[in-house]
Amino acid sequence: MEPSAEISTENSAGAGEFGYRQELRRVLRLFAVFSVAFSVVSITTGIFLNYAFGITHLGPLSIWLWPVAAVGQTLVALILAELSTRIPLAGANYQWAARLVGPRYGYLVGALGILYSAVGMPGILLLGASPLLITALGGDASDGRLVFAVAVALIVVAFGINIVSVQLAARVNTVAVVTEIVGTVVLAVLLFGLFVGHAKPVNHGFEILGQWATQPGQSPFYGIVLASLIGVYTLVGFEAAADMGEETVDARRTIPRAILLSVIVSGVLGMITLIGFTVAIPDAATIGSAEVPLAEISTYWLGSGLTSVFLLVVVFSMFALTVVAAAASARLIYAMARDNMLPGSKLLRGVSVGRQTPLPALVTSLVICLALMTYGYLNGNAFGTLVGATALVPYVVYFLTVLAYGARRHRLDRLPGAFHLGQWAMPVFVLAVIWLLTALAALILPAAFRDAVWVTVGGLALAGVWYVIGLRGRLRDGTAGPPRLPDSNTNTTPRVTEESA
Repeated sequence: MEPSAEISTENSAGAGEFGYRQELRRVLRLFAVFSVAFSVVSITTGIFLNYAFGITHLGPLSIWLWPVAAVGQTLVALILAELSTRIPLAGANYQWAARLVGPRYGYLVGALGILYSAVGMPGILLLGASPLLITALGGDASDGRLVFAVAVALIVVAFGINIVSVQLAARVNTVAVVTEIVGTVVLAVLLFGLFVGHAKPVNHGFEILGQWATQPGQSPFYGIVLASLIGVYTLVGFEAAADMGEETVDARRTIPRAILLSVIVSGVLGMITLIGFTVAIPDAATIGSAEVPLAEISTYWLGSGLTSVFLLVVVFSMFALTVVAAAASARLIYAMARDNMLPGSKLLRGVSVGRQTPLPALVTSLVICLALMTYGYLNGNAFGTLVGATALVPYVVYFLTVLAYGARRHRLDRLPGAFHLGQWAMPVFVLAVIWLLTALAALILPAAFRDAVWVTVGGLALAGVWYVIGLRGRLRDGTAGPPRLPDSNTNTTPRVTEESA
C-alpha cells in the first residue's frame, strides 16, 4: 500500500473525471458502504442455505474449507480494491473490464452481471426467504401460492426502498449488519458455550471438528470439492461496494476499505459461526439428513421459540441482501445504458431528479425479477437450475475482471494516498488466477452442476443476440461504450462524449 497522503479533490471527483455528469447523490460513508458489501456476502444467508451440503458430502470436517475460500476471495478483493481507486464508477465490473480492455469485453462482463442479479434475487426470496418467513410465523410453507405472494411482496418492498433513496437502503443494510452479527454469530457463540458447559447431552467432544465421511461410492477428493462450495457460494458480492462508487463520499479511500473489510470480517465471523454450530450438533450421524440443519441444532439447545427468532434474522438477512443487490443491479443497468450499450439506453440511463436514483433502471430490474419469479412459481424445477447458475456466474465475472487487471495494469495510475498493491501486484494476480481457476473447476466439473453451466452459456447466447442485431453497429459507429484507459504515462484523462454517454 502506498504511504498515506491526501487525495486531491480532482482525484476524488469520480463521474466528472470520466466525462459523465454527477447525477447520483454522493452521501454514503465507510460504514454504509461496508454494510452494502457485508449484506451482499451475507454469511447468515450463505451458511444457512449451504451448511447441509458440506455436512452431507464431507461431514463436520467440511467447515475447514471455509478459510480456503476466504483467503482465495481476499486475493480477488485486493485486486478489485485497487481497481476501485482508479475507476470509482457505478457498474464497477463492467466499467473496469470495458475501460481496461474494451467495450466488447465490458459488455460480456456486464451481461453476466445482469444475468446474475436477475436470477439470484428472485431465487433467494422464492426458495429461501419466503418459505422461511412463513414457517417462522407458523404458516404453511407448502402452499405454493402463499410462498409466491410473500416473495413478490418482499421483492417489491426491497426495490421500493431503493426507489425512495439510497440512504434508506443504506439504513436497512446498517441494521442488517447488526442483526446478522447478533442473530447468527452471537447465537453460534452461545451454542458453543452451552456445549462447553454440558447444558445438554451430546455424544461427542471437540473431535467432531475433525470427523469426516463421504457419500457411498464417492471419493474423498470429490467430497472435498463439493464440500468446499459452502465458502465458494457464500463469499461473493463484496464488489457491490464499488457499484456505489458514484454515491460514496471520498470514494477512492472509502471503497477499497469497504471491499477488504467486508471479505475479512465475513471470513472471520463465518468461521466462528461454523465452529459454534458444528460443535453443538446433537447427533453427527443424523444432522446431515435434517431438512434445515442449523434450525435443528438451534432447536435442540434453545427450543422452538428462540429458533423462530433466529429464522426471522435469517429472513431479514436475505431481505437486506436483496435490497442491496437491487441497488447494484440497477446501477449496472444504468452504467451500461449511459454508455449506450443496452436496448432502450436513452430511457434506462434516466435519473430521478428529486431522489437522484436511477429510477428507470430500478423499475426495469424489478420487472425482470418479477418475470423470472413468476416463471419459477410456474416451473420450480427449471427455476432451480437457473438459480444454480448464480454460483458460477460471479466467478466467471471475477476471472474476466482479474485477467483484465493483469493484462492492462500498466494503464492504472498511482494516486497519492490511494490503495495500491505495488510490488505485490504480480504475486497477488497469479495466486488470484490460480484460486479462481480452482473455484471454477469446483463449480463446473461435478456432474450435478452441468445444467448450471448450460444456463450460463444460454444467457451469454441471449446477450450475443443483442450484440449482433444492435450493439455491434453502435460500437462500429463509435456511439457506444467508454474508451479504454490510456497508458498511465500519457497523463491523458479518458472522456466520453455526451452523445456516446
